[in-house]
Amino acid sequence: MARRALLGLLMTATVLGMQVPAFAADDDSIRARDDKIADLERKLDVVVDELSRLRAQVAVPEEKELTSLYGFGPAASKVYGLERGLSIGGYGEANYRNFFGSTDSDDLDRADALRTVLYFGYKFNESIVFNSEIEFEHGTTSNVGNGAGGGSVSVELASLDFFLREEVNARAGLLLVPMGFINEIHEPPFFYGVQRPEVERRIIPTTWRENGAGIFGQLGESLQYRAYVMSGFNGQNFTDAGIRSGRQQGNRSLTEDFAFVMRADYTPDFVPGLQVGGSFYIGESGQDVRIGGERLPDSRLTMGEIHAEYKRGPLKMRGLLAISSIDEAGALNRALDRPTDKPIAELMIGGYAEAGYDIWSWFFEGDGSKRLEPFFRVEYIDTQAQVPDGFARNSSRRRWLFTPGVSFYPHPNVVIKAEYRNFQTASGDSPQELAFGIGFAF
Repeated sequence: MARRALLGLLMTATVLGMQVPAFAADDDSIRARDDKIADLERKLDVVVDELSRLRAQVAVPEEKELTSLYGFGPAASKVYGLERGLSIGGYGEANYRNFFGSTDSDDLDRADALRTVLYFGYKFNESIVFNSEIEFEHGTTSNVGNGAGGGSVSVELASLDFFLREEVNARAGLLLVPMGFINEIHEPPFFYGVQRPEVERRIIPTTWRENGAGIFGQLGESLQYRAYVMSGFNGQNFTDAGIRSGRQQGNRSLTEDFAFVMRADYTPDFVPGLQVGGSFYIGESGQDVRIGGERLPDSRLTMGEIHAEYKRGPLKMRGLLAISSIDEAGALNRALDRPTDKPIAELMIGGYAEAGYDIWSWFFEGDGSKRLEPFFRVEYIDTQAQVPDGFARNSSRRRWLFTPGVSFYPHPNVVIKAEYRNFQTASGDSPQELAFGIGFAF
């Protein structure tokens, strides 16, 4: 329709611009007019093709719901749907958190522009794809004097994929470590709760990325895998709270010690909606660092997790168990002069289970694009499950966490969330938190 209208305008302008005889046109004038019309049609075809190409390059989505591919979050996966060119996506989240029942002076109520993220991808051809994630945290990098510290701007993903065949492809760059649910797919419409699960922050230190290279692919219809060699942790920064501070995040990472990580996910045909999987990580974290002239022990970190997810109709369920251990933890504690009552543990463990159910159709019929999903999650975290001889466990690091909440989706890629978090610690105190948040992905 638009093309015919544009052609009509061009033809009208052309005819009006010609010197047409008052009563009739001779054959030469008719042929000249026809030639001009044909030339305009050819030019219009070029314009239409160019507009289509530009539209494809900016990846204007026609689908309502995003889909995860090759281990990336749904918004980060848009580039794979292009024939060629540039893809732009992103996500964001903001929240208000109200603390009560806590004796920690740092637990002041806060509103936070938590994350604003942009994905930039480029598909060079069918075989080479670049993908990236740039994250802006907490609204500003400046310290504004409210005791919360400054935010940050970080590259959380920057990788090149080389597609060879369905079974095996190559990936290199700054990679998200393929462990757990949240580390790779952490866009707020695609997980329950205002806050990410604590197990996937303390035991699996989401968001966790590192420089590396490896392979990924699909074996048959039901099995996907990823396997990378990466820079290891810097064990100098481990604490009694866990290994999170040892992430190097691709910033001139010490790579005296490498690590290996592998993940597999299986989707059985005989149980529709079920996915089960697991991942394994091993690598030394001493990195040849020397303190007071003494070299840190190798401090080999071994981590494993198993997970399962079930989605069927309005029901969603997830479960995950993660365990990590540090070899030579006693020597590492002594080399770092750690307090005897706050040591780096030999063994850390955590797990959670959650379930949610869409009740929108109970109240409103005929609009399947919206969802209202109450959920409940229970977690157990202990970053001091076992400590070296000569050290005492910091019992405050062992806790249960109970989180009821609700997520409302006015659009498949937009969410409004509320949750209540209740911590049960070994010391008997019960800090609590009520939080509200918004999130989106595109």
